[in-house]
Amino acid sequence: MRFLPTDEQSDFARTLRSLLGSADVPVAVRAWAGGGHGPGRAIWARLAGTGLFALAVPEPYDGAGPLPLELALGFVELGRAGVPGPVVETAAASVLLSELGDEGPAKRFLPGLVTGEASATLTLPDGSPYALDADAATYCFTVSRAGELRLADSAAGEPLASLDPARRLSVPSGGGELLAAGPAVAAAARTAGRWARLLTAAQCLGVGEAMLARTVEYAKQRTQFGTPIGSFQAVKHRLADTLLGLEFARPLLWAAALTLTPGDVAAAKLSTGEASYAAARTALQLHGAVGYTEELDLSLWLRKARPLRDAWGTPSACRAEVARSFGRS
Repeated sequence: MRFLPTDEQSDFARTLRSLLGSADVPVAVRAWAGGGHGPGRAIWARLAGTGLFALAVPEPYDGAGPLPLELALGFVELGRAGVPGPVVETAAASVLLSELGDEGPAKRFLPGLVTGEASATLTLPDGSPYALDADAATYCFTVSRAGELRLADSAAGEPLASLDPARRLSVPSGGGELLAAGPAVAAAARTAGRWARLLTAAQCLGVGEAMLARTVEYAKQRTQFGTPIGSFQAVKHRLADTLLGLEFARPLLWAAALTLTPGDVAAAKLSTGEASYAAARTALQLHGAVGYTEELDLSLWLRKARPLRDAWGTPSACRAEVARSFGRS
C-alpha cells in the first residue's frame, strides 16, 4: 500500500501553502485578536476560491465532497499559516447540514458556506459549550442533548479570555430558531463532531510543523561561545525528538481521514495535539524569553498549541475514546 498523498493532493496542499505564504497571515491574526475581522475574511475569500470549503459538502449542494483526506491536508496548511477564525467549525457545520439532507436546512445555509460568503460556529452536546468567534461568524449553530438544532440569535455576554487572543470564546444565547430536531440531528451531530476533531488534529500538525521550522532557523542563527546553538548535541536531540513526534503523528492523521472511525480520529487528535504542544515547549525553551514576546511572530503559534490540543477533544477524552474503541477499560 502506498500510504502517501497523491500528486494531485500534494499539489492542492502546495497551492494553499503558496497562497497563505503571500497573504501576511500574522497581520490578520493580530487584527482578529483585536476584533478586526476584515483581513481574516479576505484570506477566507481567497481560500474559498481554491474550493477548500467545498470539500466538506456533497455535490448535490454545490460541493466537491465529502473528501476528508483532502480537507485534512488543507487544514494542515491552515494550521501551518495560523489562519484565524472558526474554520473547523464552518466545515463541521457544513457536514452537519449535509448529513440532515434535503429534509433539513441544508439548501438554506450550505451555498454560502461553500463559497466562503458565510462562516459558521458550532457547539455540540459532546463538545465544548463555548462557541468560537461567534461575534465574527455569520451563523451560530447549536445542537442540544435533546437533539435540537438551532440557529442561535447571538452570543451571551462578552467573549471570554483565551490563552490565544485570536480564539474568542463565548456562550451561545439560549433559544433561537429551531431548524431541525430528532434522532437524525443527534446522528448528524456525532458525525460532525468527528470531522471537527479530525480537522483540529490537522491544524495541530500544521502548527507544530510551523514552530519546529522556525525553531530550526533560529537555532542556526543564534550563537553561544561563537557557535550556532544548532550545532550543540543537546539542541539537536531536542529538535530531533520534536520532529519524530510530529512524523509519528502524521500517519495517524491520514489513517483517521481515511476511516473516520471514532477510535482512529481520537488517536490522531491525541497524537497531533501532544506533538504540537511538545513542539511549542521546544520552541519556547530554545528561543528563551523572546519566544513569547508579542513582537515575535512565533508567539502567535505558541499561543495556539495548548488551546488546539484541548479543542474538540482533550487528551484525556481522546484516550478514553481510543480505549473504548479497542475494547479496553
